Amino acid sequence: MTGLDRVRLHVKNNRAGEDVFRMTAERVAEAASRRPEVAPRVDTVIDFDLDRFEQSMATAHALVTWDLPTAELARRAPDLRWIHIIGAGVEHLRPLDWLPRGVTLTNNRGVHAEKTAESALMAVLMLNNRIPAYVTDQRHRRWAPTFATPVTGKTVVVVGVGEMGHAAARAFKKAGLRVLGVRRGGRARRYVDRMVGPDHLHEVLAEADFVHVTTPLTEETRHLIDAAAMDAMKPGARLINFGRGPVVDAAALAERLRDGRVGGAILDVHDPEPLPETSPLWDAPNLIVTPHVSSDDDVSYVPKTLDLVFDNLGRLLDGRPLRNRVRPSLGY
Repeated sequence: MTGLDRVRLHVKNNRAGEDVFRMTAERVAEAASRRPEVAPRVDTVIDFDLDRFEQSMATAHALVTWDLPTAELARRAPDLRWIHIIGAGVEHLRPLDWLPRGVTLTNNRGVHAEKTAESALMAVLMLNNRIPAYVTDQRHRRWAPTFATPVTGKTVVVVGVGEMGHAAARAFKKAGLRVLGVRRGGRARRYVDRMVGPDHLHEVLAEADFVHVTTPLTEETRHLIDAAAMDAMKPGARLINFGRGPVVDAAALAERLRDGRVGGAILDVHDPEPLPETSPLWDAPNLIVTPHVSSDDDVSYVPKTLDLVFDNLGRLLDGRPLRNRVRPSLGY
């Protein structure tokens, strides 16, 4: 990648998006002030209007967005070098065959790490102490005390040990858990006691007291945690999904929560979102449903995102490889 003298950056906010993800001129200026060696060489356009987007794309070198019109992008954006997606997942843009040759796609992995680690440990501790079961009992005005042993020494399987999964693994290790990991290729990571590839998934699920899912959604991971995977889990093991909703077979999970084969679950991601009123999950016992909030926060998410963006702007100006590159052939 050759460097540039200046970068024309377009920031496209999602018009319907929450404020937690909104990049304003003030937020961009604050991030720019933290990178004074980069900021003077960046010309930024921030807008919500698709007509202005079309005009800006004719000269833009870089785009920061959640989604975008992809048809004929190479013709409409001839100078484009880089697109940054402000989430970790890019499944909403697949297949990535629209990506013009010579344009690098990056994502936000790593930005979520601190909040993810906190939420992951919270979920394991809640499940270990039967909080989802007590929530079910409360709905039914039922008094059914059960005592829990400490979490130390128990086994958690982390399915998908990327940046978010490894942040969760770090929190689990600090709490005294034994951590097993499932990762494409099976390459070791620091806070995982034993790493295996997806072909050994059922083998490690049999050892799990808790299963924590953070894998991205691809054709290979859709319903990866299906009925067979749940039946391979230790009886009464508990499940957390902080990755993507379709990775877990919701109908199979609801059935196993009702008959006790899965001892409890916390789901922060769903298929579809928002979770429909007709979903069987709303009434499933021993389950807590949260509305996709486990890894984001309304104070630091945008600043951390823009710090990553300005770091990559410096790299783009210098002609260096960008951080967090998405591999189109893998879909993440």
